Amino acid sequence: MLADGGVPGPWGLFLQAGPIVKGVMILLLAASVICWAVILDKTVRVLRVGRLATAFGSAVRANPTVHGVQASGEIGTAILAAGTRAWKEDDGSESRAERRDRVERAMRVAMGEEMKKLEGGLIFLATVGSTAPFVGLFGTVWGIINAFTAIAASKDTSLAVVAPGIAEALSATALGLVAAIPAVMAYNKLASALGNIAHRFNIVISELGDGFARRRALQGAAE
Repeated sequence: MLADGGVPGPWGLFLQAGPIVKGVMILLLAASVICWAVILDKTVRVLRVGRLATAFGSAVRANPTVHGVQASGEIGTAILAAGTRAWKEDDGSESRAERRDRVERAMRVAMGEEMKKLEGGLIFLATVGSTAPFVGLFGTVWGIINAFTAIAASKDTSLAVVAPGIAEALSATALGLVAAIPAVMAYNKLASALGNIAHRFNIVISELGDGFARRRALQGAAE
């Protein structure tokens, strides 16, 4: 299939490519499609969790003793459940500060476990971003080797003979960049957003620790 002027179009370049270069192109195209699916899924999830973190923080700040606080989302629920469970585990030998540190550690562990679930897929983006250009380059080098071998066999070095083979080879590098650039950009953006969300949850955890301590102080005063 030729475009105007007899120059092979993208589909024509793919069809005339050798089996190895075709395999590289298919692999990179599949990686690009999967990357975009991961990017869209993670973007929606991160935006949702960011809103839930804001709502959870507002609920905690509105109730100084965190009595009756309702968690927002899976991460908030896990944090509050871990904090409540750890606060009830009091053997009487801990000081108030030691107990609070233990409770906050339990909440941070719960948060970390939930955040790991949210980070799923980012490793794939990082892998594609770092390896796709080299996979594309491999396809290009292989294609150029085949192109020059064919040129040597035909003993014709005119541009009309050389150009299609070189264009076919370079298209593999182009596909590698098409897959890698969005993957790298999305990974950096999503990793930064997740770090910001974790920081916000850590602030809420400290506020929850204050709330549990206030509740204990009020209970002690009442007794």
